[in-house]
Amino acid sequence: MYSIFLKEINTFFSSLIAYIVIGVFLVIMGLVIWVFPDTSLLNYGYATLDQLFEIAPLIFIFLIPAITMRSFAEENQNGTFELLSTKPITDFQILFGKYMACTLLLVLAILPTAFYYYTVYQLASPVGDLDSGAILGSYFGLVLLGQAFVAIGIFASSLSQNQIVAFVLATFLCFFVYYGFDYLSRLPIFVGKSDDLVQMLGIDYHYKSISRGVVDTRDLLYFFSLTGIFLLLTQLVLSKRKW
Repeated sequence: MYSIFLKEINTFFSSLIAYIVIGVFLVIMGLVIWVFPDTSLLNYGYATLDQLFEIAPLIFIFLIPAITMRSFAEENQNGTFELLSTKPITDFQILFGKYMACTLLLVLAILPTAFYYYTVYQLASPVGDLDSGAILGSYFGLVLLGQAFVAIGIFASSLSQNQIVAFVLATFLCFFVYYGFDYLSRLPIFVGKSDDLVQMLGIDYHYKSISRGVVDTRDLLYFFSLTGIFLLLTQLVLSKRKW
């Protein structure tokens, strides 16, 4: 598994993938937080990073599938997955190595935004007058959300030999799991408490809950379960080659 992890990391950084992903994310977030007048922090009357945590999930819906689309689609297209299968390593170790590599790249993209926190911290009047607990919870929720999207993206990549198809499918699944259940809960067929139950199936509900600064075990269980389900589905797709 460790060798697969290193191989994926080397692939990311030996090409332009890692630099483009990190650069695009930071440029977009920088424009949103500091430049665009409707969202610029400089036009707000108080110190906050709400813009970052509201826009980042939408960016991840497109950015993470771009990271994961080659994970298995490229292996299937080139026929190298069968070669990997002959090595003394299980399918799950291959899967988890790729998952951890994509997750690390995601964390490396988020990490530089800590500079935004430091800047807002210094701009606050008085200095440090901001809700650090909520910001920390939002960062934690953003990482959990990203991990779930990575699992979804890898699952989509395992279903196709074409990277573009894998990207489109992963983008659709990420969008639906994040926004879809919230939209479904508004349909008139869901009445009483059923609309709340449908809404709780979506990522948006639990992400907003963690972003308040309160880490609820129910939210953690949701993210870990969602990630585990898609990793399990990917494992089943990989295993079918041996049936």
